[in-house]
Amino acid sequence: MYLNELFLYQIYPLGFCGALYHNSNPGNHAYIPEPRPVNRLAMIDDSWMEHLCQLGINAVYIGPLFESTYHGYDTADFFWIDRRLGSNADFKNLVERFHSRGIKVIVDGVFNHVGRDFWAFKDVQKNKENSQYKNWFYTDFSGNNCNNDGFNYEGWEGHLELVKLNLENPQVKKHLTDAVLYWINEFGIDGIRFDVAYMVNRQFLTEISETCRNQKEDFILLGEMIHGTYTDIVNPQMLSSATNYECYKGMYSSLNDKNYFEIAYALNRQSGDCGIYKNLCLYNFTDNHDTDRVASTLKDSRYLYLLYLMLFTMPGFPCIYYGSEFGIEGKKENYRDENVRPAGNLETFKSNPHAAQLNSAITKFARIRKETGALRYGSYRQLYVSNQQFVFLRKDQFSTAIVAFNLSDSPVEITVPLEGISGSFTDKLNNSEYKLDGKSLKLKLYEFWGSILVKN
Repeated sequence: MYLNELFLYQIYPLGFCGALYHNSNPGNHAYIPEPRPVNRLAMIDDSWMEHLCQLGINAVYIGPLFESTYHGYDTADFFWIDRRLGSNADFKNLVERFHSRGIKVIVDGVFNHVGRDFWAFKDVQKNKENSQYKNWFYTDFSGNNCNNDGFNYEGWEGHLELVKLNLENPQVKKHLTDAVLYWINEFGIDGIRFDVAYMVNRQFLTEISETCRNQKEDFILLGEMIHGTYTDIVNPQMLSSATNYECYKGMYSSLNDKNYFEIAYALNRQSGDCGIYKNLCLYNFTDNHDTDRVASTLKDSRYLYLLYLMLFTMPGFPCIYYGSEFGIEGKKENYRDENVRPAGNLETFKSNPHAAQLNSAITKFARIRKETGALRYGSYRQLYVSNQQFVFLRKDQFSTAIVAFNLSDSPVEITVPLEGISGSFTDKLNNSEYKLDGKSLKLKLYEFWGSILVKN
């Protein structure tokens, strides 16, 4: 599957499945068989599968999944599914159920750091300088740390509960490579999303990417890039795509400020004629497990329709975070994420006031994207921008689409310069027809809505 064809759905399983916040015996599968795994992954049941199929989803990103102490990013063992979610057999069954519906499965690869309960780090805690694993981490035995381990070590961005791995160590690289090969061969996964990829060792990224592609030619390799230059990790030697945080911020901020110039600038900078990422297919999203729910971020719930219209028509591929297609709300509080990672109760989500109408609109946007090659593969050109209206062109070898947005609370009519664009077009959102003369277009736009004109 080409990246441009992806419609991704993100599930944070520990939250979705209502798992306990704390794992009582992480990393002890080889020694302590209790407590037994609880198959909470079964909460992703047939009703959820049917919902994803109706949306048009063709890939899920589900993670973190592997044995950990708290939130999943503090890995204790890369070879076991977190017992709070179920067993390895339970996850294998889930992947098979997704595959039977034509849905690919992408998992989290948390390779920059591990938790303090990671088995090799526990050996260092016990044996100090005599541990055969001391060089798996950045350790210093001349001092101590706040946990009184009797040595210092480097944590992720200073957080000592997340122990930084030495990705230049051949043993560490082999252990992680073996884990990835196990995931591919045992579970049948189709891709990996690399956590904090912006700081992961580039040589390791190159080597693990080659390993994955040698196993599956079309293996999907995504990277988390909160800041930095996306081409540092997205290139033929490393990853396939990166999280587009620049446009994530630009999309909601433009709506809240009633200023389409912000997102227009970002899109032109990335994908215009001289765009620095015009040959990349970036991972677009409106919210995720690390951010506030976008329905809580936007000042007006009516903006949600324009937000998702942008998500499905801009260059790159779209990802929806579970439940946000129903407009659910949630804000992080006191550095805790539980409010944005709720249990995945489908009926509760459907009871949200905007749920039915928003979900219907997103389903329609997704269908139009799937039917229109220009929206998946096409070039990008800005045609018109003002504070509250925005129009751009997507065009490939076989199709042409003009996408327009109106942020005003009343209908407007704008004149859009066409610069040689002519022919018969159908507005796929509003069931109207247009004859374009290659000069200009008078376009009427409804309030808080838009148009997708596709050439017949």
